[in-house]
Amino acid sequence: MPTGSSAARSHASPQLLSIGQVLARLNPEFPELSPSKLRFLEERKLVTPSRTESGYRKFSHADVERVRLVLSMQRDYYLPLKVIRAYLDDLDAGRDPVLPGGGAVLGSSMLPTERRLTRDELIRGAGATTLLLGDAISASLIVPAEHYGDEALAVLTALVELQRSGIEPRHLRGFRASAERELGLIETALIPVARRTDSASRAKAREMAREIAGQLEVVRSNLIRSALSKL
Repeated sequence: MPTGSSAARSHASPQLLSIGQVLARLNPEFPELSPSKLRFLEERKLVTPSRTESGYRKFSHADVERVRLVLSMQRDYYLPLKVIRAYLDDLDAGRDPVLPGGGAVLGSSMLPTERRLTRDELIRGAGATTLLLGDAISASLIVPAEHYGDEALAVLTALVELQRSGIEPRHLRGFRASAERELGLIETALIPVARRTDSASRAKAREMAREIAGQLEVVRSNLIRSALSKL
C-alpha cells in the first residue's frame, strides 16, 4: 500500500502516456497516425517525449497537444515540417508567430475544427449565390458533396471576392489541370519510396508529399509576387 508521501507524489505528477495511449487519443481525429509517424516527428524535433530508464517513450499532455497541433497544421494548411518547426520554435520562444501566407496566430487550443456544412450553409457562410457555387463545381474548383468542409468554404469565399474583380470560376478552369500536373510531379518523386509497402515507408511518403507540395507552393507564390512587382 503506498505511503502518504508517495501517493501525494503520484497525484502531483503529470500523467505520462505510452505511444499506444497517444494513438488511442489521436487516431479518431488522425486515423493515419502510427507509431512510425510519432517516431518520425520526434526525429524531426517537433516533439520531444521523455524516456523511461528502459528507453520507452512517454508523452505528457503537452506533448500530445503538440502532436495534435503539428498534424492539424499539416492537414488544414498543407505546411511542410520545416515551416511547422519554425512556427513552433517561435511559439516556444514566447513570440506570436503568424502562419505563412498571412494566417492568424494559432495555439493548440485554437486550431480550427473541421465543419460539416450543408450546401445552403456553405453558400450563406461564403456570402455566395447558388449560381456561383454551381459555376465553381462546373469548373472543378469545388467537388460536389452532401456536406462541405472548411476548405470548400475558403475556396467559395475567395471566389466571391474574385467575382467582384470580374474573375469568374470559368476563368479558373486551368487551376484543376495545374493541380493535377503538380500531383503528377509529386507522385513521380515518390516512386522510390512508394514501392515499399511497410508502414514506415508509407508514413515517409506522406511526409515527403506534403514537403514537396509546400515547396511547390513557395515557388508558385514567389512567381506571382515577382510578376506583380512588374505591374
